[in-house]
Amino acid sequence: MYRTHTCGELRLADAGKEVTLAGWVQRVRDKGALVWIDLRDRYGITQLLLDEKSDPKLVEQARTFGREYVIQAKGIVIERESKNAKVPTGDIELRVEQFTLLNSSKTPPFTIEDVSDGGDDLRMKYRYLDIRRNPVRQNLELRHRMAMLVRNYLSGLGFLEIETPMLIKSTPEGARDFVVPSRMNPGEFYALPQSPQQYKQLLMVAGMDRYFQIVRCFRDEDLRADRQPEFTQIDCEMSFVEQEDVLNTFEGLAKHLFKEMKGLEFDQFPRMTWQDAMKYYGSDKPDIRFGMKFVELNDVVKGKGFGLFDNAELVVGICAEGCSEYTRKQLDALTEFVKRPQVGAGGLVYIKYNVDGTFKSSVDKFYTAEDLKVVASAFGAKPGDLMLVLCGEAMKTRVQLNALRLEMGNQLGLRNPDVYAPLWVIDFPLLEWDEETQRYYAMHHPFTAPKPEDEALLDDPSKWGEIRANAYDIVMNGVEVGGGSIRIHDRTLQNKMFHTLGFTDEKAQEQFGFLMGAFEYGAPPHAGLAFGFDRLCSLFGGADSIRDFIAFPKNNAGRDVMSGSPAPIAQEQLDELQIALNLK
Repeated sequence: MYRTHTCGELRLADAGKEVTLAGWVQRVRDKGALVWIDLRDRYGITQLLLDEKSDPKLVEQARTFGREYVIQAKGIVIERESKNAKVPTGDIELRVEQFTLLNSSKTPPFTIEDVSDGGDDLRMKYRYLDIRRNPVRQNLELRHRMAMLVRNYLSGLGFLEIETPMLIKSTPEGARDFVVPSRMNPGEFYALPQSPQQYKQLLMVAGMDRYFQIVRCFRDEDLRADRQPEFTQIDCEMSFVEQEDVLNTFEGLAKHLFKEMKGLEFDQFPRMTWQDAMKYYGSDKPDIRFGMKFVELNDVVKGKGFGLFDNAELVVGICAEGCSEYTRKQLDALTEFVKRPQVGAGGLVYIKYNVDGTFKSSVDKFYTAEDLKVVASAFGAKPGDLMLVLCGEAMKTRVQLNALRLEMGNQLGLRNPDVYAPLWVIDFPLLEWDEETQRYYAMHHPFTAPKPEDEALLDDPSKWGEIRANAYDIVMNGVEVGGGSIRIHDRTLQNKMFHTLGFTDEKAQEQFGFLMGAFEYGAPPHAGLAFGFDRLCSLFGGADSIRDFIAFPKNNAGRDVMSGSPAPIAQEQLDELQIALNLK
C-alpha cells in the first residue's frame, strides 16, 4: 500500500511503529550530517529525519528532492528531541529507512504556505496548487461539513433531496440566462437554471411535500466579490405551510449550523419589515451588529435658510458615538467618500458635539448653537459625538447614508466578522417600478404571493406600488444569505399576477404553460426558501469573498483563468449547431 497513515495522524503513542507515509515535500532542511524533510498531505505535516552516518545513500537521495515532489517514506516513528507545539504531530518524527520517488515537480510559481507570495491572479491560474495551501483546503473542508449538516438536518425533518433538470426553458424575468444551443433542434436553445423555482413548485403539485436540493445555479450578470456566474443554493420547498412555518423551519437550520460550526446559540432571530429596514438603515439587508440608526431631521432643520435642507425631500443622518474629535482631514475624507460615483451624494454636513458641550458644524452660518442642540436632541447625541447628515431625494439619500453608515462601522471596528447578527426582513414590496421601461416588475419572481389583505390592490394600478409580498429574506451581518416567499397556488391569482406584469395570455402560456397546467390538478398551498450556500460558507469562514470557498471559481470578469474558459469553439461545432457568428 502507498501509506499506512496520513501525515497528520501520528502521535507520541505511535513511537516504535514501522509506518509508511506518502505526500508532498513541503521543504528540505539540510544541516550536513542530518537532513529533515517536512512531508505534507491533506491531513497535516510530519517531519522526516535522515542521518548521514546511518545511511549516506538515503541522505543523498533526499537532497535531490525539490518542493512539491511526491514521495513515499517508510521508517520508524520516534520521539522528537526538539518538539514543535504548533503542529499536532510535533512530538514525533519518522526516522526514514526507505524512500520511493512517486513523482517529481517543477518549482511551483508561488510558495505553498499558509501565507503565500502569490497574488490572486497567479493563484487562480494555478488553483490546483493553491488548494494545497491550508487556508484554501480548510475552506473547502468547512464547505463540506456545512453541506453534510444541512443534508442531515433537513433529512431529519422529512425533506427529500430531489434533483431537477440542468437544461431548462429560458424565462424572461430576472437576470440573464446562460443559453445552450440544441444540436438536435437547430435554432432552439436550452437555458441553464437561475434556480429550480418552477420545478420545485411542480414537486409540490406532485405531492412530494418537503423538497430540498444543494444545487448549482447560473446567472449571466455583472460580478462582484459575493457573486459568481455559477453558484450553489440550498433550495427548499414545503407544502401546507404558512410564513411562520417556513421561518421557524429555516431559522432552526441556521441555528443548527451556528451551534455545530461555531458553538454559538441564539434566541429567536429578530424580524424587521422592509419599510423599517429602508427607513432606519437604508438597506433591505441591514447590518445590525452596531447602531447608528437613521434619524430623520426634516422637522428640526428646515426653515432656517439653508437651501439644501429646505428644498430636500428628506434630511437624515447618523450619530457616530465618541467621534467628535475627528479632524478636518478625516471629515474631508468622509465627504469625498459619499461623493464617489458608487455612493452619489452631493456632499456631507457634519455637526460635532464637543466634549465641553459646545457645537462645531459645517453649517454654523445657518444654525445657532441652540438650533444644533435641538438637532443633537433628535439624535439622542451626547458630548463627544459626531453627527453626519445627508439630504436629497428620499430613497436615494437613504441608500447613500447606508454606505456612509457601513463605512463608519468599518472605521470604528464595529463590523467584527466573529460577531453574528442574524435578522429576518419581511413584508417586501410585491412589485418595483422601473423608470427605464416604465413598468412594474416582480421584486422577487412572478410566483410570489401578495399578502392576503393586499390582494384586492391588484385590481387598482394606482395602488400597485403599495402591495406587500408574502416574502422574507434572512440577513446576516449585512449580507442576504437566503430568501423566499409564499407561492401563488391559485391559477386565477397567478393569471392576474401575469397580467399585472404585462404578460398577455398567450405569452404567459408560452412561458409558463406547463406550470399553469399543473395548477389545474390540485396544487397545494406551498412556500419555499433558498440559501446562498457560497455566501453562508464565506460568512462562517469569516471571509468577504465567496471565491475562497469554491474549488474552481471564476474571476471578476467571469473567466476561468486556469482552463482558459470561456473560449472560442471550432467552426465544425458551430456548423453542426447551425450557428453563424456575427461578431462586431
